[in-house]
Amino acid sequence: MLYTRRAFSVSLAALGVAGCAGTTRSSGSARAIPDDLQPVPNAAYDAWVSAFRPRARAAGISETTLTRGFRNTGFLPSVVRRDRNQTEFKRSLEDYLSIAVSDERVAKGRAALARHQSVLRTLEATYGVDAEIITAIWGLESFYGDRRGNVPVVSATSTLAHDGRRGAFFEKQLIAALQILQSGDTTPDKLVGSWAGAMGHTQFIPTSYQAFAVDFTGDGRRDIWSDDPSDALASAAAYLQRNGWVRGQRWGREVTDGTVANTLQPQAGGPRFAVGQNFRVIKRYNNSDAYAIGVGHLADRIGGAGPLATPFPPDANGLTKDDRIALQRGLTARGFDTQGADGVIGPNTQNAIRDYQASAGLAVTGQPSLGLLNNLR
Repeated sequence: MLYTRRAFSVSLAALGVAGCAGTTRSSGSARAIPDDLQPVPNAAYDAWVSAFRPRARAAGISETTLTRGFRNTGFLPSVVRRDRNQTEFKRSLEDYLSIAVSDERVAKGRAALARHQSVLRTLEATYGVDAEIITAIWGLESFYGDRRGNVPVVSATSTLAHDGRRGAFFEKQLIAALQILQSGDTTPDKLVGSWAGAMGHTQFIPTSYQAFAVDFTGDGRRDIWSDDPSDALASAAAYLQRNGWVRGQRWGREVTDGTVANTLQPQAGGPRFAVGQNFRVIKRYNNSDAYAIGVGHLADRIGGAGPLATPFPPDANGLTKDDRIALQRGLTARGFDTQGADGVIGPNTQNAIRDYQASAGLAVTGQPSLGLLNNLR
């Protein structure tokens, strides 16, 4: 049987790259919840929780667990807003890979692989999943554990279950979260994750946790939240293995000649890829060609490979990635900070362009162009 880790879409192809997960930093049991994630009074939510309790008890959740699970939790309006405003940005593969396989993510991945070599090679031998692939998933899902999330899972899933847009799905996740507490795998203060309930180093939703989480350390708990990532990495490897990973096969490769059949070219004029079964298994983790290519290419880079050989074509504005980086650096040098120069034109760069255009007496469009680049040179 095949399983889907996420039955909802927080699209990484839209560059909510989970480390990317849009979650804030969390370390161990210490967490600081932002003001916009503090519970607020809501009578309708309270009534929903009261009605939910008998359903939870019927599912085997004890009154003790319900009391512990809902203590200090509540309705989170910001979670509802995030759920309803998941804009699907149309990003190119080039933009996606600029973030997903950035120099920083590659360097941190190589360091993480070296630091956890023993665990990762043991997992490779046990599950047949390459250590570099496991590391790459870790890098995309939580930036190697730096961004595990700090939103109480019971608050998040109960808020979304009450909201009703995907009520049945999130009630199922809420029951699973309470079952995790009841099993003793973690405690209420550590049961945290993203605003949509994805948890730990490898961002498992509660039902996926129940199906795949592994106690690699042998301490009796499947602790994917701990600063020690061992259980989480083992859980990701188990997930891939049980969804059909083929030991010894690559995820795919870039094709640099025209003789290979059945290739994938997500961006016109850009690199082509020959992919196989393991590529499709990675898509079980997140159903996106960009995500699977990102994992595979990041894994290759962590393993020592170089960048893709085929250049991407200029964008719709006639700018190459090098042009966009030059534009960002030019704006920042003029005092209009783009918050980095990665060649990806996002809100920070667009705001900087607007501010520069206004200061220079130009038409304020917020859009990059060759003319604007020439003005900055």
